[in-house]
Amino acid sequence: MLPLLKQGRDAFIVRAVGEYETCKKWDVVLYKRPPESYVLHRVVRVYDNSYDILGDNCIGIERNIPKGAVIGVMTGFIRNGKKYEADNRLYKLYVLFWCKPYRIRILLKKIWLNFYYLKKVLGRLI
Repeated sequence: MLPLLKQGRDAFIVRAVGEYETCKKWDVVLYKRPPESYVLHRVVRVYDNSYDILGDNCIGIERNIPKGAVIGVMTGFIRNGKKYEADNRLYKLYVLFWCKPYRIRILLKKIWLNFYYLKKVLGRLI
């Protein structure tokens, strides 16, 4: 969940999701990915029985994640011993400027990655 959360530095607080509870768009959810891994990503689209989910620093959307795979919703996080709620003003600004324009962010990241790899290949040829 970079740039919001960094593994080994930050901890997150999760509230369990009820069986019939539906998560909202932009919620950060903890879900189980087969076979036995747990992932914390953001909901970018809500369907009747599933979600499309994307990490804040990822370019690949995980489609049709069943609602039953979701374990909980992040309600806050802890950084340097200080607790931050997921409904405070700074967090909402982060969602507005970093998460909501995810399509533009994905496009720019793909362009940058292609440029980076092209530069690396050309550097080997020269």
